[in-house]
Amino acid sequence: MHKIFKASPQVEPMIFQGRSRRKPTGGLYRPHRKKRKYELGGEQVMTTVGDRKIKKDRMMGGSYKIRLFADRFANVYDPEQKKVIRAEIKGVLENPANVHYARHGVITKGAIIQTSIGKARVTNRPSQEGIINAVLIEKIGEALKIS
Repeated sequence: MHKIFKASPQVEPMIFQGRSRRKPTGGLYRPHRKKRKYELGGEQVMTTVGDRKIKKDRMMGGSYKIRLFADRFANVYDPEQKKVIRAEIKGVLENPANVHYARHGVITKGAIIQTSIGKARVTNRPSQEGIINAVLIEKIGEALKIS
């Protein structure tokens, strides 16, 4: 008779950022020590448009990174008025990081977002800073001249 094994719960693989076990020639480096906690990497966060959802991660030295999973608002700087306006995000128009990110609504640094006041370019890294900052590049109804 065959033994029936129950499927184990799915365990996420550890993201290790230490040295590879393989040499350029294909041979193996023999481990001289175990993996260290500071060599662990973090899971990639894809910030999208939606109700605000954040997570606080502890980093080296006791500092924290606020992971932003979703947000509905952005701090948009208007260069003509020299003011920062809290604008609602309507959607993602372009994303130079990946051609599929715009379709999926993923916001990264450099992404072009449509806001309630016009088009804006994201200037920070929202998934690591916990907030979306952007610069207005085109107001609704008129093109903005940035010199």
